[in-house]
Amino acid sequence: MKIIKSVFAISAVFLLISCLGFSKKEDVAVQPYTSSIETKVAYFASGCFWCVEAIFESVNGVEEAVSGYAGGFTKNPTYQSIGTGKTGHAETVAVYYNPKKVSFETLVTVFFGSHNPTTVNGQDPDYGTQYRSIAFYKTDKEKESIEKAISKLNKEVYNGKIATEVTKFSKFYEAEEYHQNFEKRNPTQGYVKAVSIPRLNKFKKKFPELLKKGE
Repeated sequence: MKIIKSVFAISAVFLLISCLGFSKKEDVAVQPYTSSIETKVAYFASGCFWCVEAIFESVNGVEEAVSGYAGGFTKNPTYQSIGTGKTGHAETVAVYYNPKKVSFETLVTVFFGSHNPTTVNGQDPDYGTQYRSIAFYKTDKEKESIEKAISKLNKEVYNGKIATEVTKFSKFYEAEEYHQNFEKRNPTQGYVKAVSIPRLNKFKKKFPELLKKGE
């Protein structure tokens, strides 16, 4: 009986600090983002999208970051379906940015500088293919920028251990409304307090020159 109770206790703690441990609740509706003519979009996956979205939205020149799913082979994935690890998709963030204020190369720096790219199929404390590290590209120039960054980091920091996938962008599916701006709207939620906010603060401390005023 003690063993069973211990298992339940461990499971409860895991759910509290896991991106998958969130149960949907009704929140204030999030207005859909409408990009301007000058806006470009980049796509990155590096663990729970609540964390990734908040990090990119703190960067000067980024107009909006939208949580969603990409990199898989099934149509119209949902939060529940990608949680099975059988859709091929990863939690991904679409980063809407003004190229006159921030370059794609800088966004790549933000991407690699805000997670551990050597982790295979996961980002602590979340593991599974849906949390794998992916840098998506739409042009040869973007692919070159990503590969250049990987080469440099592999030599100078990670000793050739980067596991990030470099994938040609195909399709992005926007996540359910309640995931959008999740960290901002749920600052006291267990996972946000234990994982998302510390990860964001770590990034801010590392790259203060890239932040918006007031961040």
